[in-house]
Amino acid sequence: MTTALAQKKKVRINGCVASAQAAKYADVDVITAYPIRPYTATMIALAQMVANGELDAEYIVADSEHSQLSIAHGASSSGARVFTGSSGVGVQFAYELYSPISGTRMPVQMMIADRTLDPPGDFGSEHTDALSTRDMGWLMGWACDAQEAFDNHLLGYRIGEDRRVLLPQMVCQDGFFVSHITTDVELPDTGQVREFLPDYKHPYPLDPRRPVSHGPQIMPEQGPPLQLERARAMEGAVPVIEQAHEEFARIFGRRYDPWIEEYMTGDAEVVFFLQGAHGVTARYAIQHMRQRGAKVGLVRLKTIRPYPTDRVKDVLGRFAVVGVIETNLGLGSVSSGGVLYAEACAALYESAQRPLVVSFMAGMGGEAIVLKEFYWMTQKMLEAKKRGKIEKRTHWVGFED
Repeated sequence: MTTALAQKKKVRINGCVASAQAAKYADVDVITAYPIRPYTATMIALAQMVANGELDAEYIVADSEHSQLSIAHGASSSGARVFTGSSGVGVQFAYELYSPISGTRMPVQMMIADRTLDPPGDFGSEHTDALSTRDMGWLMGWACDAQEAFDNHLLGYRIGEDRRVLLPQMVCQDGFFVSHITTDVELPDTGQVREFLPDYKHPYPLDPRRPVSHGPQIMPEQGPPLQLERARAMEGAVPVIEQAHEEFARIFGRRYDPWIEEYMTGDAEVVFFLQGAHGVTARYAIQHMRQRGAKVGLVRLKTIRPYPTDRVKDVLGRFAVVGVIETNLGLGSVSSGGVLYAEACAALYESAQRPLVVSFMAGMGGEAIVLKEFYWMTQKMLEAKKRGKIEKRTHWVGFED
């Protein structure tokens, strides 16, 4: 339990510290840690909070990311509210644990400050690390700034710990662009958090006074029902997510669409479709291009698991051309580029008005997507609209004329 009530205040912090603050406000019981940049800054901030007596939590430094997630799994199974995190290859090293944690329905929360995998292993953001786990039964979405990162952690606990859901959460933010860039963040009154986020009480904790068994190893005939349970839990999370966002808006006064953010789409003919912090630069680029007469807008995906299929279909189906900005690798995929293109196209398959869809590989290796590249991508979309077909499925931005 935190030692004192905190009052509402505005501070200037980066995304890593915002995530640590969210864990403190959520009054977590167990923190498991293993350093890897850029997530390390969250680990450091939480260690300082525990050492200074700001947070009464068990802080465990593991010997690897695999052990880190194993400990988190055990702690959650025992009824503890758990916080952990990683980045890049660290996310990959723990891969064996993602299915058992969701399969045993333990709402572990994992902060991911993503970075590109090796090679090149750059400190900047690339979403491939987290997206490679996207089908393991974890709730998943990206923040575009530190405020959204803080809020997403509280929302993640509220949704994942709901008895109708009981699923772990990957609360993702872009390495460097969110994790290490400071912005204003409103920290709430502790009473608001207590109203929004009830104590964690798993219905079947490991307890010697009430013996139960947990474990991923089961008989083959038990497998299909378990997989169906996980599928239904993910589908059942949809109304819980929407309800949680309504409650969040009522209590904290910040309203988010849980699925999609639209920016200047009212009369747009072409739109960018992306997730994460590059949406901030996209907004500025769109303002500039609007002044030049280009009818371009932004659709930012907020939650990717569960995937908002109907919302994506209804929203993207309004436009002539959709440019999917990937910031991830899907080598050998349907577009020979990233993985977001395929799901956008699948969602649009049932749309009465299917737009042209093109994939832009941008921000790869942790690079920034600069304004001139948004201008170039806009021109490619406008040319596709004019000719009535795309030039090719995937463009590698910065490597083509």
